[in-house]
Amino acid sequence: MKLYLNDLGLLCATGSSKAEVLKRLLAGDRSSLIETDEFSLGHNVILGQITCQLPEIGQKYGIYHCRNNQLLLAALSQINKTVDEMIAKFGRDRIGIVLGTSTSGVRNTELALAWQADNGTLPDGFHYKQQQMGAGVDFLASYLGINGPAYTISTACSSSGKAFSSARRMIKLGICDAVIVGGADSLCSLTVNGFAALESLSTGFCKPFGMHRDGINIGEAVNLFVLSKEPGAVELKGIGASSDAYHFSAPDPAGTAVIRAMQQALEDAGKTPDDIDYLNLHGTATVLNDAMESRAVNALFGADLAASSSKGMTGHTLGAAAALELAFCWLLLTRDDEKGELIPNVNDDERDSELAPLNLVKKGMVLGRKINVCQSNSFAFGGNNLSIVIARA
Repeated sequence: MKLYLNDLGLLCATGSSKAEVLKRLLAGDRSSLIETDEFSLGHNVILGQITCQLPEIGQKYGIYHCRNNQLLLAALSQINKTVDEMIAKFGRDRIGIVLGTSTSGVRNTELALAWQADNGTLPDGFHYKQQQMGAGVDFLASYLGINGPAYTISTACSSSGKAFSSARRMIKLGICDAVIVGGADSLCSLTVNGFAALESLSTGFCKPFGMHRDGINIGEAVNLFVLSKEPGAVELKGIGASSDAYHFSAPDPAGTAVIRAMQQALEDAGKTPDDIDYLNLHGTATVLNDAMESRAVNALFGADLAASSSKGMTGHTLGAAAALELAFCWLLLTRDDEKGELIPNVNDDERDSELAPLNLVKKGMVLGRKINVCQSNSFAFGGNNLSIVIARA
């Protein structure tokens, strides 16, 4: 059964529309990464924030009011026409929703507890549903009147990638005819200070695969795809998943399970390593992750495949990262570009010569023809690995 990614809505630090995001990605623009202490008072860190005005949720859905759900509503506005068409064709009982997140509306709880500390009571309008992991799907299902399966997956940085596996399964099992699938994660003090405690934050701009890389820049993002059997411009070809459980937060240096996930995605797609035109790397800019991933990618693909980490422009968007970076591949595949311009690996640093050789994309680098097949990697705490292959239909 062929499944298609019919439409996409997204916002991230690099823009609030598909055209704006792609333009800034191809230009290697990292100006959206800004220094702030909003989430780490007294200590400046560099974050990837969404700065556009977000839609108001409204009193009717007031119990769901949080930034994370505002992001979802903004992304939904970009795909409303396609969603309405799917509802009209299949009915509200046959549409599902699967999202990935790592913090949902936790920021609302942080602000509510700060208010309580100053005023003795929680603020009016605060509701526990705003911080639940399932808040996003509950909100979207209620807002759209969708009655199909709706649930959330939270497996750290592979969350929204896992959502695609679940969404595909529901369609193949005949449970749904279309699924709204993606992820959303908004900035909060919990993650910023948590990664600071792990000594995983970069002291400046992150440097994926750079000689002087020292950690991540955290970002926020939202991505909503429409996945269905209806023919579209991009086909979801293959998904591979593995878990090595090597360590709570550090990757297995050998990358054996990562190689397995990438191989499974290729086999599921009916592709070979030579069929892939571009690989979006997980590329967190941490010392251990980049060393492991470069080793694993080199072992499977060699040193010629065009590859890059886009996190040098967006920051690491955690639970939304897998869907966001798959979205970047979708943008490349839906672009009418005979040259095949690629997303650069921006780190403003020299390449770490001790890493296994990779063909890291430089600004302005082109494939020399249309990009037809892309693969994207996402890895998470606990050794939770995922790789997805999509192709021009």
